Amino acid sequence: MTAANDETYRGPLTLSIVVPMYNEEEALTALVTRLRPTLDGCGEPYEVLAVDDGSTDATARILEDLRVLWPQLRVVSLRRNSGHQAALTAGLHRAHGTYVVSIDADLQDPPEAIPQMLALARAQSLDIVYGVRADRSTDSVFKRRTAAAYYWLIRRLVGAHVPAQVGDFRLMSRPVLESLKALPDQQHVYRLLIPSLGFPSGQITYRREERVAGTTKYPVRKMLLLALDSITSFSAAPLRLATAIGALSLLVGFVFLAWTITIYTMGRTLPGWTSLVVTVLFFGAVQLFCLGLIGEYLARIYTAVQARPTYSVAHDTVEEHSR
Repeated sequence: MTAANDETYRGPLTLSIVVPMYNEEEALTALVTRLRPTLDGCGEPYEVLAVDDGSTDATARILEDLRVLWPQLRVVSLRRNSGHQAALTAGLHRAHGTYVVSIDADLQDPPEAIPQMLALARAQSLDIVYGVRADRSTDSVFKRRTAAAYYWLIRRLVGAHVPAQVGDFRLMSRPVLESLKALPDQQHVYRLLIPSLGFPSGQITYRREERVAGTTKYPVRKMLLLALDSITSFSAAPLRLATAIGALSLLVGFVFLAWTITIYTMGRTLPGWTSLVVTVLFFGAVQLFCLGLIGEYLARIYTAVQARPTYSVAHDTVEEHSR
C-alpha cells in the first residue's frame, strides 16, 4: 500500500459505508461497480467496511482481491456467521467516519442515494437520514403484504415514531453512533432502536430494486424471527396479552362453574366426557400459550445476563495494516 493510501485510512474521514455480507460472491462486482463511482464523486474522504459474516463461498477471497485496486475498501471478517444485525453492529462499532451509512450488498437499496442523504443531513443539521421504500413493486406480493403487516403491527405496539417501510439503509452522525456503542452488547434490531434514541431525523424516498444476484438471506423463518425479536425487544404488549387471555380464561371458568352448579341443582347432570376433555384442552392451551410468551422474555433476560459478545472479529485489514 502506498503512503497516499495510508492517508486514506489514517486521515479524517467524512463517510464510512458499512456493508454486512454473507455469501455475496455473485453480487460483489455489481456492488463495487455502482458504489465506488458514487463515493468517489462525493469528493469526500471515505472508507467502505465490508463485514464478512462468516461466508462459506468466495466472498472473503474476492474482497481481498478488490482491496488491491480499491484502497478505501476495508474488510472486517467475523469468525462465524453471527447474523445480519450482529454483522452490522461489528461494522458500526469499527467505523471511523463523521457520518456512517449502512447498506446491504444486494443493491436493492441504491448507493446513488448516499450523496443525497449526506446533503440533507448537512443542510438541515440532521443526525439520521432514513431511506424509505416508497415503491416496492419489484418485491413479490407476499413480501409486500408481510412487510406492510410488520410495520403496521410494530407502529401500533412500539409507537408511531418508528418510520414505516424503513430497513437498514440509513445515514447516522457520529453522536448517534457513539450512543449506539454505549449500549450493552446485545442483539439489536436497529430499525426500531435508532428511532427510539430521539435524534433529529429526515427521510429520502427511493424505489426498491430487485436483488442484483444471489438469493435472499431473509427467508420466511428469519422474517418471523425478526418480527418476534422486534416485538419482544421493544414492547411488553405480549405480556399484557397473556394477562388479558388469563383474565378471559378465568371469566370463562366462572361461567363453566356457574353452569355446572346450575344443572347440578336441577338434577340434570350426566357423565360428560366430551365437555371435560374440551375444558381441559382449552385451559391447558391457554396456560401453555401464556407460559410461552413469558418464556420469550425470560430467554432475552437470560441472554442479557450472560453478556456474551454477539460477534467475534477474526481480523480487520486496517488493524493488520497498522502493525
